[in-house]
Amino acid sequence: MKARLAAPLLVGALGAQRLLELRVARANERWARERGAVEYGQAHYPLFFVLHPAWLLGTLLEGRRAGARVSWPALGLLLLAQPLRYWVIRTLGRYWNTRILIVPGGQRVTGGPFRYLKHPNYAVVALELAAAPLAVGAWRTALAFTLLNAALLLGLRIPAEEAALRAYAQGKPDTQGRE
Repeated sequence: MKARLAAPLLVGALGAQRLLELRVARANERWARERGAVEYGQAHYPLFFVLHPAWLLGTLLEGRRAGARVSWPALGLLLLAQPLRYWVIRTLGRYWNTRILIVPGGQRVTGGPFRYLKHPNYAVVALELAAAPLAVGAWRTALAFTLLNAALLLGLRIPAEEAALRAYAQGKPDTQGRE
């Protein structure tokens, strides 16, 4: 199958997946806030809301222009990432969210994939950001968004999450949240 035909199908499937997951995230956010959750990293959150749709758009546009055939190994990696993604979501349960929300009285999750990686969801997303575009010949999109995602995760998101978890573990949660 040609990448230009596969790109709209792939992006449509990923877009639908992300929209359904946002519904779950919103429900979990409401649950957490009802229990007094404090949010951290609010300032950088919109950057991810730009990054992910732009990644999908780049995958679509570059994939449609690509004359290459679908890369089955890259598509296989993307498909392999999906059970891992849902393992993370299932393990976190009500605590899974697209935001950094610390729920008073909650426990840090250390089971499931968290036994092996400190931030397994970010590893899965990094794999997806590279594999999906590569599956449809969009190597520029794969490279650009892998680098942008790494910069955001390593420079902003993971430090904010670690600071939130440290503050909570020390019994000193910042009631206003912080970057």
